Amino acid sequence: MFIILTLIVAVAAFNIVSTLVMVVNDKRSDIAILRTLGASPGSIMTIFIIQGVVIGVLGTALGVAGGVGLALNVETIVPAIESLFNVEFLAADVYYISDVPSEMHWNDVWTMVLVSMGLSLLATLYPAWRAAHTLPAEALRYE
Repeated sequence: MFIILTLIVAVAAFNIVSTLVMVVNDKRSDIAILRTLGASPGSIMTIFIIQGVVIGVLGTALGVAGGVGLALNVETIVPAIESLFNVEFLAADVYYISDVPSEMHWNDVWTMVLVSMGLSLLATLYPAWRAAHTLPAEALRYE
């Protein structure tokens, strides 16, 4: 389960990378203006790292809230969905189990929170580095 959750978080981290790369490409002229006004490459990099970390923190918080809420209430949510859509989720005559087992361990939750935060921080480094190394003359050439 840890590997599956880590792969899901890795996909989300790739989404952070692609989003920040698009933001860097979109804001090249703004970055160049900041650089010509005296902003250091480190400060530009810090801006994009903070943006990526905020995205990671919000995503992790929403994921933990939704996951813990679902894990603690799966015994009531699944029957509600079954009655709402008039379907049987796990038919007893087909499957060996007739309900969804759920056992949550807080150590696993905190491990995934740390993995998620670590991957989201790593995901911000390449776009931030790319933004910091934007050449002002090159970015403003066709503006």
